Amino acid sequence: MQNGIFENLKGKTVILGVSSSIAVYKSADLASKLVKSGASVRVIMTRNACKLMSPRIFQTLSKNKVYTSMWEDVEDWHPEHISLAESADLLLVAPATANIIGCFAAGIAHDMLTTVFLATAAPVLVAPAMNCNMYGNAFVRRNIDALKKAGVYFVDPEEGALACGAEGKGRLADVERILARANAVLGEAR
Repeated sequence: MQNGIFENLKGKTVILGVSSSIAVYKSADLASKLVKSGASVRVIMTRNACKLMSPRIFQTLSKNKVYTSMWEDVEDWHPEHISLAESADLLLVAPATANIIGCFAAGIAHDMLTTVFLATAAPVLVAPAMNCNMYGNAFVRRNIDALKKAGVYFVDPEEGALACGAEGKGRLADVERILARANAVLGEAR
């Protein structure tokens, strides 16, 4: 990293998946910093993430269309989930909820984000964010372990005060840590 720029992100297409967590506001900062690092950012928001933050914020920060549904009208014949998956140099999911991690691990494709996950050949980096009891739950741990064994990269959450009032491991990793990990993953993919 030099002057806040992560060199491996420059000129890359990063699909930023945003799922429904109170940490969604940190994803806006992440999108902004990805763009400042020279990445082309395409954002996919889950339906519930849209209830926490307007897609327009991500559209403004990324300077690109934000994908919120599999069923929007398309301009050409290319299925958008396949086009997005093929365009990705990296799929970065931050925040990743227990639900989205479970869908990934089970191979469930019920929305744009889960479908792009299954369709991409690009490296995938997941940054979990959830209540500490959820993060420690045996089923969630099993899903994370299965994804790691399948080659999915993770940036672990941090410990501290959570929005729900609990204390423990579950806070979305610092944006700079996520950027550094994304930069490293793209460096490995060369």
